[in-house]
Amino acid sequence: MKKYDVVALGELLIDFTENGTSPQGNPVYEANPGGAPCNVLSMLTKLGRKTAFIGKVGRDIFGSRLKAVLDEVGIDTTNLVVDEDVRTTLAFVETFADGDRDFSFYRNPGADMMLREEEVNLEMVKDTNIFHFGTLSMTHEEVRLATKKAVETAKEAGAVISFDPNLREPLWKSLDDAREQVAYGLSRCDVLKISDNEIQWFTGEKDYDAGIRKLRQQYDIPLIMLSMGKEGSRAYYQDLRVEVKPFLQENTIETTGAGDTFGACCLYYVLQCGLHNLDKEKLTQMLTFANAAASIITTRKGALRVMPTESEVRALACLP
Repeated sequence: MKKYDVVALGELLIDFTENGTSPQGNPVYEANPGGAPCNVLSMLTKLGRKTAFIGKVGRDIFGSRLKAVLDEVGIDTTNLVVDEDVRTTLAFVETFADGDRDFSFYRNPGADMMLREEEVNLEMVKDTNIFHFGTLSMTHEEVRLATKKAVETAKEAGAVISFDPNLREPLWKSLDDAREQVAYGLSRCDVLKISDNEIQWFTGEKDYDAGIRKLRQQYDIPLIMLSMGKEGSRAYYQDLRVEVKPFLQENTIETTGAGDTFGACCLYYVLQCGLHNLDKEKLTQMLTFANAAASIITTRKGALRVMPTESEVRALACLP
């Protein structure tokens, strides 16, 4: 028995999201706690799973607030490192009319990219059933070494490796560098959550199925989940291809955190069923549950503190 269900390494930051305008007509921004890995952990914690986060914030007001939020939602912060010299990373989110968004990062440097290899608690990494990571912790050399050390340690300890590229182009020196690090993640993971635009970018294939085939020819990934926004989602497992329609909301505010919520719910099913006992029925239930949870989070500002409960998700998805 492992102590943790899921341990994630990566970025923890403040998402400044638009929340109306001032009397002078200026946009007003709300400081929402964010960061893809912690969004994933927050949803899993809401579903009753034991989680822990590995990362770094600055010794400033935002770093203190972020730690307090993780403690509040129940994510283990034993390996949340506080940097005395570098400030907590900030992201400003511009939301468009359809709920999609664009990011402007204040991260040159930011505390999340300063995590060092020797600061990673490897005993924690060895003591988890699933280890989850993305590519924001691979944009710079020092944190990249820390990430890869954690991945290799988790893999040697028998953990299921979960990977979400979560590509943010402005954070990379070049897309060739991004492609190299995404390829590393693909070569190590057992569970892949990838978005429609990411599969097209990485494989050069416009057709999603063709892109997944190309990916599977090169990498041995047992379970792949493809998120397609308003088109729903697909799962690829052995010779199965399962597609489930989305739960579209009239009162969608923004899509921040929707992909993370979706991915977390898929990991929840992996924890329940394992990677060797999946079938069409289980994959359909997994995607239905995950789509419903992602739909709910689009109606709420910020993701980390407002994840839906299991009963809310099951009610929307019409699952027992």
